[in-house]
Amino acid sequence: MEPPNDHYDSPWKEAIEHYFQEFMTFYFPDAYRSVDWSKEHIFLDQELRAVVQDAELGTRFVDKLVRVTEFSGSESWIYIHVEVQGTKQAEFSKRMFVYNYRIFDRYEKPVASLAVLADQHKHWKPTSYGYNVLGCRLTLDFPVAKLTDYDEKLDELFASDNAFGLITAAHILTRQTRKKHQERYEAKLRLIKILYQRHWDKQRVINLLTVVDWLMTLPAWLDTKVWQEIETIEKHKNMKYITSIERIGIAKGREEGRVEGESKLLKRQLERRFGALPAWAIELLSNANEPSLEAWGEAILTAQTLEAVFNSEASH
Repeated sequence: MEPPNDHYDSPWKEAIEHYFQEFMTFYFPDAYRSVDWSKEHIFLDQELRAVVQDAELGTRFVDKLVRVTEFSGSESWIYIHVEVQGTKQAEFSKRMFVYNYRIFDRYEKPVASLAVLADQHKHWKPTSYGYNVLGCRLTLDFPVAKLTDYDEKLDELFASDNAFGLITAAHILTRQTRKKHQERYEAKLRLIKILYQRHWDKQRVINLLTVVDWLMTLPAWLDTKVWQEIETIEKHKNMKYITSIERIGIAKGREEGRVEGESKLLKRQLERRFGALPAWAIELLSNANEPSLEAWGEAILTAQTLEAVFNSEASH
């Protein structure tokens, strides 16, 4: 039996929120050096949704809006818009352009747009979008970090003390071991052993273990072996980091992340098929469990109306 499809959005979202400074210094070191990190940085997820809610141009893993203070002598706020893009998409550059000017229009402050490209296409690396008409020119150039550039640098990633060295390695290994259960088990165990070798504090280990666990899903029998290995490591090192309660929490978070990812994907598919969704459909998707999402996902292939998609669950 195949494990569930790999879901990347939740682990990336959690990791960026927990370790934003490390995210910036790992992927965008020049931008990192221009920010005053002694001042608070604030995530503005709800504000971002309000700004771009009617400009949903394609799918992505994660998009975040963060207010930071620039090193400029005047303690001025600026905004960083981060996209983690998981697939090659023709409209990606346009979305970066549209989101940038909409955020600027809302806040009237400079906006830096940064993209992490997590797709498998080594040579796809869009860095700008704009137009030139009747003597008027408007272009957005944006920095990108391409994860395939790290494919041959796994040893460097393993040695990195930056959280995103480990996360990047986990992402690459997840992609490389798709449908290769034993290889993924071995790769996951290697990353976990590295986590414990770092002698990081307990919460950091738990946070990063959660990311690795979410990314590198395994069949239940191999997942059980992973937890047995963790117990052995902790006993050997006398480091009781993962209690049974925390293990349940990690598993619950992984399950919730998977359901959330499936819900978002189905929402986009429904919108593409039937247009903007009414409030009742959005509420159903927000509160759905995995069996319901699977039933609706099958129904969308043949249903002629939105109502028929959701009514299909009664026949399953």
